[in-house]
Amino acid sequence: MKSKISSSFLKLKAYCEKENFKGWDPYDGLNSKVFQALPLKHWDLARLAWIQGFKRSPINFRKLLVVPKEHNAKGVGLFLLGYCRLFQLAESGCEDFGTKEELLKQIKDITNLLLSLRSRGYSGSAWGYNFDWQARRLFLFEKHTPTVVATCFCVEALLESYKITKNEAVLNETLSAAEFVLNDLSRTPHGNGIIFSYSIKDGNNTVINASLLGAKILSYSYKYTKNEEHAKMAKLAITAACDLQEEDGSWIYGLLPVQSWKDSFHTGFNLDAIETYQQNTNDTSFQSYIKKGVDYYLEHFFEANGMPKYYHNKTYPIDIHCPAQVIVTLSKLDIFKAHEVLLSKVLDWTIDNMQHEKGYFYYQLKKGISSKISYMRWSNAFMFNAMAHFLLETKSISNGS
Repeated sequence: MKSKISSSFLKLKAYCEKENFKGWDPYDGLNSKVFQALPLKHWDLARLAWIQGFKRSPINFRKLLVVPKEHNAKGVGLFLLGYCRLFQLAESGCEDFGTKEELLKQIKDITNLLLSLRSRGYSGSAWGYNFDWQARRLFLFEKHTPTVVATCFCVEALLESYKITKNEAVLNETLSAAEFVLNDLSRTPHGNGIIFSYSIKDGNNTVINASLLGAKILSYSYKYTKNEEHAKMAKLAITAACDLQEEDGSWIYGLLPVQSWKDSFHTGFNLDAIETYQQNTNDTSFQSYIKKGVDYYLEHFFEANGMPKYYHNKTYPIDIHCPAQVIVTLSKLDIFKAHEVLLSKVLDWTIDNMQHEKGYFYYQLKKGISSKISYMRWSNAFMFNAMAHFLLETKSISNGS
């Protein structure tokens, strides 16, 4: 099993490095130079239909319609997190995936790349996506508009990089993201807490995992700065999210009627964020919510053979985020070892069913025709980070740690 996983990861690593971590994305349709030359680009419905057409099509029209492969900040952050785990693996004596010197150089290079992708003009460091995105008919997110989701992934990656490089400039630039959360995002009172907005343009603060990722950023700032205001605001966001957890341990995605689904990887994001807050602040008062959430997560989103489910009440589509995130979440919760058998089955199933012979992973499997397009952020970066976590955890277990 482990040799199969190592071989799979090496193929993925070689593919991503060959592409220089650039690629396409499910939502990058508006980067089409053909579409940008058409008057339709000024019509919200046309923009929405164009994006959805690209996202849903099992056929990749991006070359034909001139969509360039680009770096995506969240994807780059995930690769950086993965390389930091590989560096830890090399420190433990396993250099199967690179020597410490090689990995350190890669970490420094990707750190600089990630910092160069910051969105400028905000209260602190912040990151967005490399494409315009039409959010239903509400508004257009222009490319590089910062979001709390992209920013959180980048913050965590850069802090892991700092632990290795000890570059104080990186630490300072990264921690300034807390000011972005407090000053540039909106927030809405909910019960005894607050909900942060997804982005600077998002006036409806309804997405639970996005608000929790804002809390996660603030908790990281508290860990390093001991700024009590940051810990206080983080706790308010955690409180609101835990109030919204249902009795069975589940969360809906958001508060709008169209956001009432329950899915695997956003549940994983929620658990990761609450646990990160607890680790960074030593406030363990939300442990019961984590326990209920984990029980629901593992019971409803994974079959006995390792097949990951997207939704709690149906199997398809099977999205690559789902097997990736469970590995990262259980690692963060320090319960990987207790569930190693399940995680091994999940990863084994994913390699067998969702990896191309060239090394990249597919986006989604459906009942009908599946989308097997290689997406650098959505598929490959998530799996790169997850598999690096898996390899480090299993090495630690084999060493008796």
